[in-house]
Amino acid sequence: MVYDKAFVDRWLSEFSAEIIKSKEYLSELDAPIGDSDHGFNMARGVEAYQATIAKTPAKDCGDDFLKLAMAMISRVGGASGPLYGSAFLGMSKALKGKAEFNDADFATAVEEGLKAIQSRGHAREGEKTMVDVWGPVSKALKEGSLTSKQVEDFVQATKPLRATKGRASYLGERSVGHIDPGATSSGIFFKTFLDTK
Repeated sequence: MVYDKAFVDRWLSEFSAEIIKSKEYLSELDAPIGDSDHGFNMARGVEAYQATIAKTPAKDCGDDFLKLAMAMISRVGGASGPLYGSAFLGMSKALKGKAEFNDADFATAVEEGLKAIQSRGHAREGEKTMVDVWGPVSKALKEGSLTSKQVEDFVQATKPLRATKGRASYLGERSVGHIDPGATSSGIFFKTFLDTK
């Protein structure tokens, strides 16, 4: 499948809308294992992105992700801003200058996003972070298929994990039994991609 800038605009608009709609839920997920603010922080980031593109529309697919990255870095507090900012910067570099891209390009872009997250946060799969969604999504895309059910399964799979990275790691065993909020917002990112197709 081929995706153009209009697709990316629709997708990121849908992602923004879903984050804003889910901000209370994401912050509730963050309450037992974080600062109770993940959803509100993410909503600030996507609102800043929407304001930016309303004023200065993106030039190409890569520029769309660059603008989203800058909004996240400048407006989102805690670890989420730098981590999501890094992810979207990685994607923007992979799609730089492209008016359109295909599934293989997208798989590469997500892999670059994952590498950027890991370079910034040093997390591996199994540590109850957003990497537990980005990692398996990257593998599924390389294999040529990704479904919303798979994405939801990746999110839910963070529930039994013990956090060993980030704020949640301070809780030790008490972090078990909670879905990771960063994995959940990452799930929204990929599910809205699939819904926009």
